[in-house]
Formats: sequence, C-alpha cells, structure tokens
Amino acid sequence: MNSDLPSNETSNGVVQQVLVIDDEAAIAESCSRALSRHGHRVRACADPELGLQEALSGNYDVVFLDLMMPKVTGLEILKRMRSAGVSTEVVIMTAYSTVESAVEVMKAGAADYLSKPFSPPELLMVLEKVANRSAMIRQIASLRQELGVQKGFEGIVGESARMQKVFALIRRVAPSDATVLITGESGTGKEMIVSALHRLSKRGDRSLLACDCSTLAPTLLESELFGHVKGSFSGAISTKQGLFEAAHKGTLFLDEVANITLETQGKLLRVLETRRVKKVGDTAESDIDIRLIAATNRSLSEMVAEGEFREDLFYRLNVVPIDLPPLRDRQGDIPMLVAHFLNQFVEKSLTQVRSFTPEAMQHMESYRWPGNVRELRNIVERIAVLCDSDRVELRHLPREIRQTESLATVTTLPEAWEDFKQFKQEMREAAVRDLEIRYLNEALGRAHGNVTKAAENVGMRRTNFHSLMKKYGLHAADSDGDE
Repeated sequence: MNSDLPSNETSNGVVQQVLVIDDEAAIAESCSRALSRHGHRVRACADPELGLQEALSGNYDVVFLDLMMPKVTGLEILKRMRSAGVSTEVVIMTAYSTVESAVEVMKAGAADYLSKPFSPPELLMVLEKVANRSAMIRQIASLRQELGVQKGFEGIVGESARMQKVFALIRRVAPSDATVLITGESGTGKEMIVSALHRLSKRGDRSLLACDCSTLAPTLLESELFGHVKGSFSGAISTKQGLFEAAHKGTLFLDEVANITLETQGKLLRVLETRRVKKVGDTAESDIDIRLIAATNRSLSEMVAEGEFREDLFYRLNVVPIDLPPLRDRQGDIPMLVAHFLNQFVEKSLTQVRSFTPEAMQHMESYRWPGNVRELRNIVERIAVLCDSDRVELRHLPREIRQTESLATVTTLPEAWEDFKQFKQEMREAAVRDLEIRYLNEALGRAHGNVTKAAENVGMRRTNFHSLMKKYGLHAADSDGDE
C-alpha cells in the first residue's frame, strides 16, 4: 500500500493504539503497515479468537474489525466488547457492504463502516475521523463534568443564584408529601423539576404518572383522572382505572392545571380533601395515597381574582410554590447549558462541534430566548447539525441571534454602500422582531396566556396571531386546548 502522508508522521499529531482483526492475514498486515508508517502503534490479528481477547483488554483507542470471519464474526466481537463495557471505538470492514449490514453494526455500537477494497488514505481518513470523535466525546464529557454535573442538580444544569434557590427548595420539600405548584414560562423545564421531586422523595421507587390537562375535553379529562365505569358515557365500552388510582403510593403530575374547567376543579378539590376517588358513573369510592405536583405557565392567583379558578383549589395546590425563572434571567447558565447539549449531540454522533467562539457565545448570552431552555436546546442542535467547522463562529448562528446587538452598541459600520444597505435591512428586521415579540408577550400576558382571547383583544384573527407566535417560537396555554 502507498501512503499520501509523510512517513512516521500522524495525520493529526496524535499517536493511536490500533488493533486490526481480519482473518485474511494479508489484509491485516497491509493495514498494520499503512498505519505504522504514520506513527501509529498497531497490533494485527488474523485469528478472530485471539483478536477478541485483545479487543476485550480495552488497551486500544480504535479497533478495525472484519465483519465476516470464521469461528467468531466481527458483529459478535463488537457485541462482546460492548457487553463487557469496553468503550474502544470500532470500525467495521467488509467486502459485503449492504445498507442492512451497515445499520446493524451501527446499532450495535460501531463508530464507522469501511467497504473493501479500500486505499491507505481512506484507512487513515477513517482512523482520524473516529479518533477525533472519540477525543471530542472525552473533551466535552470532561467539560460537562466540570460545568454541568458539579454545578447542576439531579440532571438540571444551572449555577445561577435563581436556580440555586430552586435546587435548595427541591431538597427541602422532596422528602415530604407536600403538594407542589410549579410555575414558569413554557420551556423553562418544569417537567425536570417534577422528576427531581419524585426521585428524591420516599415514593421514588414507585410510579410517576402525568396528565396534560390542556389536551383533553372536560369529560375525557375527568375519565383520565378519575376513571369511569362501563356505559357511563358514549364510548365507555369498558371500565377504566383513572390516574389517581393508578398512581397509588406514587406521584401524580398535573401539567397545565390552569386549563381545568370550574366544574372539574370542584371534583378535583373533593378528591384532594377526602383522599378518595369515585369513577365517572360509579357510586363507590376508593382510597388513594398519592403525592400531587401541579404546573402551569399562567398566574392562578390572577385567575382566582377573575373568577376563572377556584380559590379553595388554588390554596390546596399552592402548598409549596416553586417558580422557575425564564432563561433571560439566568444568562450565566447559558454557556453551561450549551456545553451540556453539545455533549448530548456528540454522543449521538450528530456533530463534530467542539466549542463556540467568545463572540458567538456572547451573542448567545445576549439573546432574549423567548422559548427558554427548550428553544436553546433546539438552536444548539440546529447549529451542531449544520455547522461546517469544529468551532461555532458568529456566522453559524441563526440571524435572530446574530442581530442581538442594538444600534447603541454598534461600534463599526460597513464601509461599502451595498454592505451598509444590507446592514440597515438586518437592523430593521431585528428591531421589528424585538417589537413583535414584546407585543405578543404583552398581549398574551393581558389575556393570561389564552391565545384566542389575546387575538380578540388586539383585533387579530387567531390564525394570524398564532402564526406570529410560531414564527418566534412562543408558547402559551390556550383554553382551546391546542396550544
């Protein structure tokens, strides 16, 4: 085999410990020579069983593994490695390349796939790619350990003062059976708080069941919560156990609790007061033992004042309130969250991105994040998939984030007229975007998150109002149940 790189010099300056397993000795030795000439330390095995023992030692950075071999196949060796906890990167080599076989080995944990015959440059290119990926995973995992695990809590990433108060409150209330009401804008991570409360409670080994109260009509919601008996209403073809009964001894989470009708609120209040539940259409009651957690992105106290939510139920739910801050109020957490999400996408082989430039990260921190942590995760994933570099620069960011500078902070202007015209257009679009987001948020705030009411109040068609919300990634609880 001939090489395109200088002898005794690795392609990226890093020496790799490589194992080549192929029952065709000529191929194993050929790979060994090609890689050794570039400074890598290589062990070649033509005996699959001997190769298996070497692979299980975990002493190698990368294993090149032939798929079709007698006695022990490459797929079997790969599965044995993974079941033994050996994390060495594996590249499968085969002359029988099919989509099905590629999918199978990748599912089993292979890092890449090399079709025979291949050239020395192809072999070296795959080695460098896989080695870089392995190094990247270790680097970001280390960064996550430093920034995320040490300064986060129960999988929730954050070190800001606001989040530290939330973590402290979770620690104090989780061991009790006190009812918790979690409030916060859409996308702030209310579900993660629920999971942390459940895991740290004495019910952590029991079930955690959830119900989204915004997605069901009142009759169906009552059936979902309390259950029903056969024939109690049209479509009730059999008796059904409700979530209150199913969550016995565990935790029940009611999401978007503000969307429950006043009639259902009364029935829910009775269940919480008596700790007994009656199926729809039934006369008998059953005892329940559950821990209740509720969440909403609306102000229940304001709804109480307007007669839209029962005051007695509000006090039953609001025993321990936990208010989650929006991401714009915890900007110091943004670099940590970015590193956390990058690590997830690297582990899924969705990206080769290592980091953000200081300028790009500054814009990420300056952006208002109307969709909160959910929007941040989606943006990081989009950048990770589309970025053509291992480092995210300002040009890789979505336009709305690149344009977070205000006119007052602009220090330099383009010199060419055509560039200046483009700059003006971008600044206009950024200004309009900020105004429209503010307008929508204020309208939604006045309507307590009800999209239909907000649209009516400002004189817009609901579809147009909703389209603007979708354009900017805004979310709000809507009594229509479709938002």
